[in-house]
This record gives sequence, structure tokens and C-alpha cells, in this order.
Amino acid sequence: METLPTLHTRRLILTPLELTDAPAIQRLFPLWEVVRYLDSRVPWPYPDDGALTYVRDHALPAIAMGREWHWMIRLAEDPAHSIGSISLYDQPGNNRGFWLAPQWQGKGYMREACEVINAYWFETLERPVMQVPKAVGNHASRRVSEHEGMRMIATQQGEFVCGPLLKDIWEMTRGNWLEKKAALGSN
Repeated sequence: METLPTLHTRRLILTPLELTDAPAIQRLFPLWEVVRYLDSRVPWPYPDDGALTYVRDHALPAIAMGREWHWMIRLAEDPAHSIGSISLYDQPGNNRGFWLAPQWQGKGYMREACEVINAYWFETLERPVMQVPKAVGNHASRRVSEHEGMRMIATQQGEFVCGPLLKDIWEMTRGNWLEKKAALGSN
């Protein structure tokens, strides 16, 4: 297993997930406004040991097997505290997921985190396509995909913490991403 790198943006530091992150996740994650549009595999109500169990028994083993990549999102000005998480998955139709604690939503942090995570996906992992499922009602997440230049390729039934909903599948190819990166670099 390769060690995941720490990634930096203008305002953020993305640190590789560690077992010591479980208490911060347990504190920030189990809020309805965070989990309602996540896959129904997330237990709800969230158990007291939910974060520890997830990090220890699922995320870290998946990282070790090279099937998933997980980072905690931290503000560069306060790197001791996490504000959310972002992950990549080697899973057809579901390559990226993220969450951000409510007090940090709406400030452009997730767009910023996605830029560096997308670079990791397309440049480091050299993946040809990224597909991201989103609950149709998750407008904030949809805006992130629109901003990135992703296109919606399908709508299907999904199961979320809040119940059954339609989900849109958003996609960006490596070629699309490289074109956008080149265009931004020439401005």
C-alpha cells in the first residue's frame, strides 16, 4: 500500500484518514443535514461507535487494499481541527463522496477540496472517468458537480439515509478534466 499524500489548496489541508480521526468524525458527522442524502448503508440513528467502526473496519482496510482513498478536510488556518471528509472509491458508478459539517458549508471549501481530489484521481491514479451519484434533492452537491463541468448521464432509483429517492449520476472524463485544467491555466 502506498501512503496517501497530504494535499493542499489555498485554504485547506487534506490529511490522510487515520484511526485518530474517528472522534472528530463522531462529533461532526451524525447530523441529519450531513447524512440525509448519503447512501443508506450509513446507519441512522448513528451509533456511538459509528465513526470508530467505520474508520477501523471499513475505510482503513479499503485504503490498505488500494480500493478507496480517504482524507479529512482541515482549514489551513486551523489544521488541528477537521471540518469534513472527502473520499475516492474504485467502484463503478461511485468514485467520489464527501461531507462537510454544516457550519462550514456554503463557503466554497468543497469545490476547493474537489479540485485537488480530482487531480489525484486523474493524474496520480490515472483514471479515465469519474462518476459521482447524488440524490436529486441534494442541490448543494449538484452545484459542485456543475461548477466542475461534470455532466449528468443518468437518473435512477437510489436508497439514502432519508429514504428512497431518485439519484443523478454525474460524470467527468479525464479528457474533460484536462481540457478544463488547461483552460484555467491559460487565463
